[in-house]
Amino acid sequence: MSSHSYWGVEFFGFFHIFFHQMFLLLTGKASLASLTSDEIQILMLAMLGISCAIVGSFLILKRMAMVANSLSHTVLVGIVVALIVMRALLGDSYSAFHVDIKVLFIASLLSSLLTAYLTDFLYRVLRLQKDASTGLVFTTLFAVGIILVTLFTKNAHIGAEVIMGNIDMLHSDDLKMGFYLLVMNLSLLLLFFKEYLITAFDPQFGKLSRFSNRFFTYLLLFQTSATVIGAFRAVGVVLVLALLVLPVLTARLLTHRLYKMIILASTFSLLSALVGVALARHILSVYNIALSTGGVVVMTQFGFWGIALIFSPSKGALTRLLTRRRLKAKLATC
Repeated sequence: MSSHSYWGVEFFGFFHIFFHQMFLLLTGKASLASLTSDEIQILMLAMLGISCAIVGSFLILKRMAMVANSLSHTVLVGIVVALIVMRALLGDSYSAFHVDIKVLFIASLLSSLLTAYLTDFLYRVLRLQKDASTGLVFTTLFAVGIILVTLFTKNAHIGAEVIMGNIDMLHSDDLKMGFYLLVMNLSLLLLFFKEYLITAFDPQFGKLSRFSNRFFTYLLLFQTSATVIGAFRAVGVVLVLALLVLPVLTARLLTHRLYKMIILASTFSLLSALVGVALARHILSVYNIALSTGGVVVMTQFGFWGIALIFSPSKGALTRLLTRRRLKAKLATC
């Protein structure tokens, strides 16, 4: 597998080749094994982006973005513990990037539950402020993860790879993880959309309707943690926070309806994956400058947010400027 078919291709030519390859794949004239590195990166980032858009929409509505930041750091503890256990069972040659997906999901569940429980304990029992308890838990558990990395995984290079990701090392088998995550998040969205909607907008009504707000909060935390686990190989546990937040914030500038916001956030995630990888390949091919693909994708998302911030029909800076001018014109004629 290589990416030479895109080498030297200008920015817009990248899209022509990519969509032609996807057409061949969908019509059965090409296989997953024939995908190039750039195509795998786009498909993986697209699936992760949609998963992050689904989860991130409810995190933003429930004002839990800081909790997502917490999980994106504390999940490192689960990853390291899973690696230590698997290496103890299977030998020192066991790599962080070859931990079984089931083991990673178990680690994700345990780390998310531990983070949520400790945060809730500090808030409800010790009466700390919610943001203070969240910050205390995630910094402490993240520090524990770093210590475990330095003590037990010195030869695994897990630190930089888990934190920053290594999207250039993805292969076709990694697409399975992105697909499983996407199916899980879509399934839970379809099954519990009403419950998530009620607990996000009116938790008091949820209590009266006998919905367990805490259960769905913990379920959302598990989805977040599992999504972070699935994304660490591609973009790391730090940049995944941008995937959870930026597309949703962009979509929120354009609509106030939840289902439209999820669709728009997923669309922006897809576009940023395609444009970001194409831009990174163009800069490497033309200028011979190797940039972090994950970083370019995140900056592309930031660019979309900036455009929406200017041209948003209701909240955009341009809209506000035009509204002020109209008001001044009306006042001048009075």
